[in-house]
Amino acid sequence: MENSRADRLTPTALMLGNLVTGCSVLAPAGMLPELSEGLGISVRTAGLLITFGAITLCIGSPVTAWLTSRIERRLLLTATLAVLALGNLASAFAPDYASLLVIRLVMLAVGALYTPQAAGTAALIVPAERRGSTIAYIFLGWSLAAAVGLPLITFIASRYGWRAAYGEIGALGCVSFLLLLVCLPAGLKGTPVDLKTWREVGRSKAILLLLAITMLQMSGQFAVFTFMGPLLKKLTDASPDAIGLVFGIYGVCGFLGVVVASRIVDTWGPYRTSLLFTSLLLAGIAGWALSAGTLVLMAVGVAIWGLGFASTNSMQQVRLVAAAPPLAPATVALNTSVLYIGQAIGSAVGGLLFARDLLHSTGFVAVGFVVLALVLVVASRPRPAAAVPG
Repeated sequence: MENSRADRLTPTALMLGNLVTGCSVLAPAGMLPELSEGLGISVRTAGLLITFGAITLCIGSPVTAWLTSRIERRLLLTATLAVLALGNLASAFAPDYASLLVIRLVMLAVGALYTPQAAGTAALIVPAERRGSTIAYIFLGWSLAAAVGLPLITFIASRYGWRAAYGEIGALGCVSFLLLLVCLPAGLKGTPVDLKTWREVGRSKAILLLLAITMLQMSGQFAVFTFMGPLLKKLTDASPDAIGLVFGIYGVCGFLGVVVASRIVDTWGPYRTSLLFTSLLLAGIAGWALSAGTLVLMAVGVAIWGLGFASTNSMQQVRLVAAAPPLAPATVALNTSVLYIGQAIGSAVGGLLFARDLLHSTGFVAVGFVVLALVLVVASRPRPAAAVPG
């Protein structure tokens, strides 16, 4: 009965925790104009909430994976969600930009734990043959953060202010904390991460190649995504509701992409699935770049891009776990870390271009990053196993 409950409810509870984590990380992108106006700062400065947050996350993910690898998973994950919930509630009452930034950095330094540890926990609760689809399912939380969370954040912030939007995320975090506390089995412990583990990871060319793919995929996306709202406003004079709709299209398509990926990965294999969704990512961002200035066509590009945005990273996690299962706690943490390095690079590049009013160039720079990622995906194709002499 206990195993049945874990099979049914634990992946869902872990997925909802990723929803809270995703909303916490992505929230500023949905309300940059409100943050800019409410705090008396420029849009680019407001965007630094994402850049500095990503830097904190990329450092925090491997460090916290190392420091906490011996801690029981239910305690670790529920405590992380409690910090995310309290951090968002505190953000709603931040008196100024400096306070908001400090709260965000502290919150995300702890929140860096959640996504890699949730993926690692999946490996402990399901059989190996279901591991790929379960990790993809848990990553649906990030898709929901974009599909439901960002449009809601944009809607609430445009009508009731950015403080109300942070309060919404904090309340959701409290609910998710309670669900995880009830659903996650006690006594789960992963393989401890030590210095030997990091050395083994560093010697694996296959793992380093996969990590480079993650960084390039995210750099390309966040060059545009961080400033998607202001870009749509400047390029097409889109209203807050239209911008929220585009965020919704992005997220819904992201949700659909992960659903499809989780259904096909166990039969197609993670390499072919990754190749498909990275190609969709490139097609969508290229569509955005080529149609910049026409809202409907940009939204179509965002829809195609959305199909690949979360599914590509979930496939990266699956490929890393499959490449070296004993190293999974370290490789998944590093994947999350380079994901945030990509976010920091992309948002910093996007911010520089936005500040210089190079609005059309942003999409083409993003395309360049994703082209490089696709080249490396092809280069990472698994070699057929040599035949064993009979």
